[in-house]
Amino acid sequence: MAELWKSLPSWVRNIVVPILLLVIAWKIFWTVVGVIAGIVGLAINVLVLVGIAAVVVILLKKAAKS
Repeated sequence: MAELWKSLPSWVRNIVVPILLLVIAWKIFWTVVGVIAGIVGLAINVLVLVGIAAVVVILLKKAAKS
């Protein structure tokens, strides 16, 4: 691997490789952010669904009493 690295021209080592690493890091970062946002969105949807179900159960119990 060291031989391959040393065989690259200096402009590739100093410019192209850091830009490629930056682009890859950027893609990984936004993938992680997307996954976290998806999980948070799913959790919010589940909480809303549970809240609506609780309201329906409470209203049905009140309607059954009267």
